[in-house]
Amino acid sequence: MWHTLSSLARRWFDLHEEVKTHSRHLKELTRAAAPDLVDAFGVGLDIAAQMLITAGDNADRVRNEAAFAKMCGVAPIPTGSGKTNGRHRLNRGGNRQANAALYRAVIVPMRWHAPTIAYVERRTADGLSKKDIIRCLKRFLARELFQLLPNVSAAEGPASTTRAA
Repeated sequence: MWHTLSSLARRWFDLHEEVKTHSRHLKELTRAAAPDLVDAFGVGLDIAAQMLITAGDNADRVRNEAAFAKMCGVAPIPTGSGKTNGRHRLNRGGNRQANAALYRAVIVPMRWHAPTIAYVERRTADGLSKKDIIRCLKRFLARELFQLLPNVSAAEGPASTTRAA
C-alpha cells in the first residue's frame, strides 16, 4: 500500500511540474502573439489563447468582426415568429470553447468594471434579463477582442488571396 501511494505522489508531482512548464510556455507564446489582447480588462491568458486559437484555426473565415462573432457563437439571431418585438437569442453554433471563454471574460467586468456595472443596471431597468444582458455583453466583447487580434490575413501573404482556375 505504501509503495502505491508513494508512486501516485511521484506521478502527481511529475504531472504538476509538466503542467507548470506548459503553462509558462503558453503564457510566453500568447504574450508574444497578442500583447494587447492579454492586457484587455477581464481577459486572462487562457481567454486570450482561446481567442487566438479560434481565429487562427479559421483564418479563412475571419473576414470581419461579424464573422468572428458568428464563429464564436455570439451573433444575435431574431427570436420567434415575427410577433416578438425585436428580441434576439444567441447563435448556438460556432466554437463552444470560444463562447465559454467569452462568457468567463464577461462575468469579471459585470462584477468589477464600473462602466459595465452601470450598463447592467441600465439594461436591467430597461427590462432585460441577466441572460439577455450577458448575450449583449458577449457580442460587444467579441467586437472589442476582434480589434485586438493580430491581423491574420496579413500574415498569410498575397499568395493566399489568389485562386486556382
